[in-house]
Amino acid sequence: MAHLRSAGWTIGIVTNGLADIQRAKLAATCIADLVDGVAVSGDLEIRKPDLRLFELAASRCNVNLADGGWMIGDKPGDIVGGHRAGLCTIRLRGRPWPDGLPAAHHAVDDVTDAIAILLNETE
Repeated sequence: MAHLRSAGWTIGIVTNGLADIQRAKLAATCIADLVDGVAVSGDLEIRKPDLRLFELAASRCNVNLADGGWMIGDKPGDIVGGHRAGLCTIRLRGRPWPDGLPAAHHAVDDVTDAIAILLNETE
């Protein structure tokens, strides 16, 4: 994530779960210091793929979803929500993918591969 920040990326997190638990995870991993905004489903009692959660994250990052962006995730709600928000998507493989759901724009085995795709976008 530090590489994305140094390349000028705005980084937001959209996460499902109880607010206190999700924020504790972000603090414990030091990820909170690397992001511009966070939207936690427990704050609003809505969950991904609800577009409102993505809109809140964009607002907290001072960006507009209409300007585009990317969603990296490992669950169907991540990718479906990213599509609903008009974002390009990268799925982290590992979980089964249900039939009938839209495919991600890219599928990778590791988050570092996803970051490499994003860094390539800025070149």
